[in-house]
Order: sequence, then structure tokens, then C-alpha cells
Amino acid sequence: MVAGAKYRDIVRELALDHYGYVSTKEAIEAGVPAVELPKLAARGGLENVAYGLYRVPEVPPTRYDQFAEALLRVGEGAYLHGESVLAFFGLADVNPRRIKVAVPRRARPKLPSFVELAQVRGGAPRTVYEGLAAQRVADALLECRGRVETERLVNATKEARAEGLLTTAEWQRVKKGLKK
Repeated sequence: MVAGAKYRDIVRELALDHYGYVSTKEAIEAGVPAVELPKLAARGGLENVAYGLYRVPEVPPTRYDQFAEALLRVGEGAYLHGESVLAFFGLADVNPRRIKVAVPRRARPKLPSFVELAQVRGGAPRTVYEGLAAQRVADALLECRGRVETERLVNATKEARAEGLLTTAEWQRVKKGLKK
């Protein structure tokens, strides 16, 4: 097997686990030299999305791709936040124009217009949904108070509970928090 074909296979396997995306850092950790990624892109095996971020075009798109891209563009420690968590699950009938990504530290990456960066201090609890780092649904519901109608948040809370996205304790905490 030619080295280029081997590298393409490794990159494709990585991308299958990340909604079609692969970072230069991940490729290097998997044994693919950084210089190989631009070569693969030049031959049509990859699309260069941003500095250090590529997409394998043959990986079928999903409804989570843009969320994954937003997180990967921001980098390490990034997670979905607020309305974007609700949009991820189709809760509260929110459809933000921008994906809100939080980071615990100051970051200034060059971002496209569909990504909104928020610096969130403190150790906000996070989790992983569908392989993507995110604020917990309960915290996202409470975070959206004042920006999303309370009635929509109440209905979203019921829906999230029915879908198993909230524990009993979280459900009670959010219900109480929305009554304030």
C-alpha cells in the first residue's frame, strides 16, 4: 500500500468519529505527518475548512456537523452553550443564527459569522452529547431565562424530561428556577 493511501485511510477513520472533520493535531497523534494533510487536500481527499482543520467530503453530513465544526474551530476546552444546546436538541423552538460556543479562558481564534464566542468563568459543569462537549441541558435552560420566553422554556423542560435529558433533580431545579 502506498503511504498516501494509508494516510488517507487513517484520516478518514478519524473523520468518521468527528462528523467528517479532522484536525492537524489529531492526525499527527494518529501518525499522519502534518505535511500530508495539504497534499491530501490538493488531491481532493480533504477540504481545508480552516487553519489546522479539514473535512473528508465522502463522510455523509449530519444535523450535528455545524455544531462540531464550531467547536473544532474554537479549539480545546470549547463547548456548546445556552441557546445552542437547546437548538442541538430542538428544544424551546429556538433557531439561533449563530452557534454559541463557550470557553473557560480567553480565546481569539478567527471565526466565521455563524460562531459566537462566549468566555464563561468558573467550572461550569459540562457533558458530552453525541460526541460533542456541551453545557448540560438543565443549565442551558436556566441560562436562557430572559432571552427565550418563559413559557417556551417551561415546555422545553417538559420535553427534555420526557426525552431523558434531565434527571429528576435537574427537572425540579429547572422548574423552580423558571418560576422566579
